[in-house]
Amino acid sequence: MVGGSNELQGIIPNTFAHIFNNISSHNREKRFLLRCSYLEIYNESINDLLNSSSEKLELKEDPSRGVYVKGLSGVIVKSIPEIERVMSSGTANKHIAATKMNKDSSRSHCIFTICVETSESRKDGSALLKAGKLNLVDLAGSERQSKTQ
Repeated sequence: MVGGSNELQGIIPNTFAHIFNNISSHNREKRFLLRCSYLEIYNESINDLLNSSSEKLELKEDPSRGVYVKGLSGVIVKSIPEIERVMSSGTANKHIAATKMNKDSSRSHCIFTICVETSESRKDGSALLKAGKLNLVDLAGSERQSKTQ
């Protein structure tokens, strides 16, 4: 999903570039805030990949917020190198194991979430607020461990 050289970048680097290129193309009257979080579901528990000292997290539901993970940390990012560093630091905390088919086979499901909030001034002086969320999901390796060891 990450890919290699600039020509062969995967969906994640292309997504980061698209988001930040889109932000830079807007005028200064529109303000942006980007937050990202990274969680792992491993052995039926939820872990915060950006805060290795956190305890197991809980899935909650609220009428106004919807479904969310209580206590999940969010990091504000302002550039492509910054968001790549955040993702890399979280990826280093994932549960992986080697198999014959894949030396870095993921043993967990992971979700990297990018929240984009915008604020734009209207002619009447009020502010127009918008928010969106993008979830990049990495599912656990599907190799059969008994056959690949």
